[in-house]
Amino acid sequence: MATVYLGLGSNINPEENLRIGVRELRRRFGDVVLSDIYQSAAVGFDGADFLNLVVRLESSDTAANIHEQIEAIHRMTGRLPGKEKYSSRPLDIDLLLFDGLVIDDAPLRLPRPDILEYSFVLRPISEIAPDLIHPETGQTLADHWRAHDETSHPLTPVRVIL
Repeated sequence: MATVYLGLGSNINPEENLRIGVRELRRRFGDVVLSDIYQSAAVGFDGADFLNLVVRLESSDTAANIHEQIEAIHRMTGRLPGKEKYSSRPLDIDLLLFDGLVIDDAPLRLPRPDILEYSFVLRPISEIAPDLIHPETGQTLADHWRAHDETSHPLTPVRVIL
């Protein structure tokens, strides 16, 4: 079984769409561990704030198979493939880590660079896996969070029941 980390975000009916995303992940993969949920401003475009979290799950599926499952869940919330990167979305699920696998073969890029780039990914993943070693840097996620400039993209914890 592989340990898999997914980033979830939404800025269109975010509470409802995150509930759909988490419900479907539970249905498809069983137990999941959820980080806290954080509100943050949209990055790269003017839009409503996003709600974001990270999910950890165990799966015997391949990374490619999990990517296909993610696309199916996107479609359930009305998200169509090919939408521009910086835009509002009902649900965005990104495959962040798959065990210690390193892949750079579109559409899969593991570990996902967003982990080290954005507060809304790094904070929640370091929360649920602080001692996990990043497969490219050799540092723990907690060390990366401590070194991260939190002011670059401020986060506000929010309470949403998923």
